[in-house]
Amino acid sequence: MNKAALYHRPESEFAYLYTKELMHIRLRADKDDIATVELVYGDPYMWKGVDNPDTQYWESRSIEMKKMLSTNISDFFEAEITVPTKRVDYLFVVTGVDGEKVIYTDQGLLDYDKTLVTKKYGAFRLPYFHETDRFHAPEWVKQTVWYQIFPERFANGDKSNDPEETKEWNPTETPERQDFYGGDLQGVINHLDHLTELGVNGIYFTPVFQAFSNHKYDTEDYLDIDKHFGDKEIFKKLVDEAHKRGIKVMLDAVFNHIGDTSAQWQDVLKYQQDSKFADWFHVNQWPATYTPTDDFENAENATYDTFAFTPHMPKLNTANPEVEAYLLKVADYWIREFDIDAWRLDVADEVDHTFWKKFRTTCDAAKKDFYILGEVWHSAQPWLVGDEFTAVMNYAYTDAIKDGFITKKISLEQMASNINTQLTLYRKQVNQMMFNVLDSHDTPRILTVAKNNKNLMKLVETFTYLQPGVPCIYYGDEYAVTGGMDPECRKCMPWEKEFQDENMFEFFKGLVAFRHEYQEILSDSDVEWKIVDNENGIVKFKRGDLKAVFNIGEKPAYFSAENIVFSNLIDGKNVLQYGFVIYK
Repeated sequence: MNKAALYHRPESEFAYLYTKELMHIRLRADKDDIATVELVYGDPYMWKGVDNPDTQYWESRSIEMKKMLSTNISDFFEAEITVPTKRVDYLFVVTGVDGEKVIYTDQGLLDYDKTLVTKKYGAFRLPYFHETDRFHAPEWVKQTVWYQIFPERFANGDKSNDPEETKEWNPTETPERQDFYGGDLQGVINHLDHLTELGVNGIYFTPVFQAFSNHKYDTEDYLDIDKHFGDKEIFKKLVDEAHKRGIKVMLDAVFNHIGDTSAQWQDVLKYQQDSKFADWFHVNQWPATYTPTDDFENAENATYDTFAFTPHMPKLNTANPEVEAYLLKVADYWIREFDIDAWRLDVADEVDHTFWKKFRTTCDAAKKDFYILGEVWHSAQPWLVGDEFTAVMNYAYTDAIKDGFITKKISLEQMASNINTQLTLYRKQVNQMMFNVLDSHDTPRILTVAKNNKNLMKLVETFTYLQPGVPCIYYGDEYAVTGGMDPECRKCMPWEKEFQDENMFEFFKGLVAFRHEYQEILSDSDVEWKIVDNENGIVKFKRGDLKAVFNIGEKPAYFSAENIVFSNLIDGKNVLQYGFVIYK
């Protein structure tokens, strides 16, 4: 037995309250190394025979842990338990495939001795099932299919607020970085019926606050709607109309940095170190300057910290009490005054944890069951323990899907391993909340990644909708819009029939309807891999009573089913190349 590979950490994703009374416990081991894991658990104070120290023993229960998920190097065992007294001690009895038997406790690994169990030597402990410490996940999020809108390119509903030099709406044109086409909030209101027909019930807006650029990530004023998008009255109407349709609204909070046209930064440029806002930023050397380059988005020799190397986005000092108070006021204002349902947090990993904890408290106080989504592209455990974010944009998860099925940077076996790795990083209720995006305003369009293979795009979309977490459609994907890295992925939405792919739209309608119908299974059930065959390009897995087969190989993949739920490119009992079938 590879004892060094055994790993558990109490009060983490390895041991946590799933519901008020149910606790999930995990153990990691070397792949294919462990025959059985017995979890021994009970109340810490439940002793029998206490009158005689020599014969007293801990009154415990035991359960065999189930091997749930495997990566290319590890197996993960899991059990679900409860204790009526709402406190628990536990330890592991581990038997290797070689017959060796050990006890794993909070004190480390010990050779097996029954008395170590009966005396619960060094047991792990969850001292009390505190409901306030449990990771709380808004139930409505699990039931949501999101739709991301880049407002400047979705629809022009009011030409009177168009910026100067607004270009004609043209869905076939590839935009330049600083182009304006006049998209606004009235345009979104005009097309809410489109979203209802599609079946989505959540809108994620990229920033809508006053800003200089077309993308609005360089905020001028967090407390006002951008003048080219409309005003607060229009935004309030949009939220109200969305809510009437059962559609939740999520806004983008850009609190890592601010725009260089903001009043605060302009004051710094005018007064430099004497500015009352000097400590709102990270100025490393006065005066605050930079050397421009041919690229508007990049600078050389900036004497202040920025987002990336963009001189127009100076980084905010969120440890400054004035900055903290201002941004928390912003967070509270849009929830209380306009009834938004969620914040998406831009560049969330570059803002300090102390601020995000206060942000979470502010949002929870303003509205019950509020959803907080962080932009973190890497492993995000520090933000997902219950006192900061609800979820993150699940790029690592969906990158595994794209790299396995489309680009083939990794094998299908490695894809499954990467997916399982992500699932084991977080609590189950966190996985249920994760935001699964195949493309966005920050990435190439999924159809472009798939080299315009629409059947492959459908396969990957469907595979993603079957995963834990909540899916999101990037505006225009339902009409097969293409585009490379930004700004190419930010084309105008095609509202004219001649530019729309109706077949793709009908596919998305069916896919969203499928997700809603089987949401409970897709949220709550485990992922059970049945076949992962890179040589033949076949993946088969189960979610509850749903089975699915995906085929990127050249040969047909056989399946046997009477009740087909959703499919594409099947011929009788065969799934053709780039096809899939979901059945019971």
